[in-house]
Amino acid sequence: MKPVSEITKRKPWVAWLIFLGTVVIVFILGLLASSIIERRSESKVYFQMVSEIPEWEPRNEVWGRNFPREYESYESTLDTSFLSKYGGSGTRDYLEEHPEMVVMWAGYAFSREYKQARGHYYAINDIRQTLRTDVPQPSTCWTCKSPDVPRLMNQMGVENFYKGKWTDLGSEVVNNIGCQDCHDPKTMNLRITRPALIEAYQRMGKDINKATHQEMRSLVCAQCHVEYYFKGENKYLTFPWDNGFTVEAMEAYYDSVKHVDFVHALSKAPMLKGQHPDFEQYTTGVHFDRGVACADCHMPYKRDGGMKYTDHKIQSPLANISGSCVVCHREGEEKLMENVVSRQNKIYELRRIAEKNIARLHIEAKTAWDNGATEQEMEPVLTLIRHAQWRWDYVAAGNSMGFHTPAEALRILGTSIQKAQEGRLLLNSILISHGVKTPIQMPDLSNREKAQAFIGLDMPALHKSKNEFINTVLPEWTKKAVEREGQMIQIQ
Repeated sequence: MKPVSEITKRKPWVAWLIFLGTVVIVFILGLLASSIIERRSESKVYFQMVSEIPEWEPRNEVWGRNFPREYESYESTLDTSFLSKYGGSGTRDYLEEHPEMVVMWAGYAFSREYKQARGHYYAINDIRQTLRTDVPQPSTCWTCKSPDVPRLMNQMGVENFYKGKWTDLGSEVVNNIGCQDCHDPKTMNLRITRPALIEAYQRMGKDINKATHQEMRSLVCAQCHVEYYFKGENKYLTFPWDNGFTVEAMEAYYDSVKHVDFVHALSKAPMLKGQHPDFEQYTTGVHFDRGVACADCHMPYKRDGGMKYTDHKIQSPLANISGSCVVCHREGEEKLMENVVSRQNKIYELRRIAEKNIARLHIEAKTAWDNGATEQEMEPVLTLIRHAQWRWDYVAAGNSMGFHTPAEALRILGTSIQKAQEGRLLLNSILISHGVKTPIQMPDLSNREKAQAFIGLDMPALHKSKNEFINTVLPEWTKKAVEREGQMIQIQ
């Protein structure tokens, strides 16, 4: 092989080619080095606090001065444009879509109104506006709605916070769910700010302080997205996990402490009302088994230049499949959406069967009472009603149409239908023994209005009462909040 010098003498263009190639390579390496230095500089600047954040600071804008990327993404929870087939951030009227639920909750505030929750930015507004809070409620109901809650618990004491009236704290709880709920203002580490979760872990013999960072990315969600009840006269917020997270374990716990959320107005059954057991469902699903955290799907990481940060637009993963699901799954977005919806369709089918059977069961039980059935005859029926509806509600009250644990959701709905059918068989015998011809005639429950009229709700009067509250009490709450140290209000 001839030396390069000889080649370049005979072909000078080769020398120019080598020279230009070297220049290009050096230029690219320079850009790369400059980019690395710039990104490292960004990282250092990013974690320099612009202003100190006080302990128990509830105002999200104050946190946003130091963390503008996260705050900007958090503000995007104002967007209510996304609706999937079964969920999303937009408003949907569950009672209109499932009028049987009005009958299932006869005698309870949920029969008045039950709408899909919007983004976290709307938490305060939505609890103020709903017809459910026109019924006297304890101040415990504020617990998951605002970063003002840890501040008030610290000032008042936890038990004193719980035992008051919901209306007592209306001018104090004004900032929407945000930074203080999950973060330490000094270190930005994730932390638990609601004592009910800590107490539940202690009763199970677990130390929540030993949780890993990845576990904390679910546990901060588990402060609120769980099943709970108000214990005792002081309405102390309690998670029913002493026996475990499964639907049967919590059912056994509730039965052992004889807890009753409400007595059904038609069937007289001692009922349980499921809340939103998303964390419990998640713990029985494949994503939990694989070590995937809630935040991995609902708050995936984003990049802005050299910054990797968590997207605080907390939302359905289906609104951002490329940023959530595709990170782990190889399938395309269309296929992944199809996989999710196909599982949800199957769960929805069984859910509807359960609803129709349980609503009928309540009505048949009322007919039995009206025709002379005794408490001794009805006791096993009422237990079956309680358990059937609790199991249905465990699935229905979640925010994923069962997708957090599809196989378990189908199993639970199957047992709900089974118990409803057992109850109907017992009732059929009771009705016949009291001379009632079966099957009995069912009312028209084709829409929400007809169902509400059937259970005796005067909806115009309820709306009038709520409007009076909105027009008189809410302005006074806002005025007091503004007067208190120039409080910044985020209510939308």
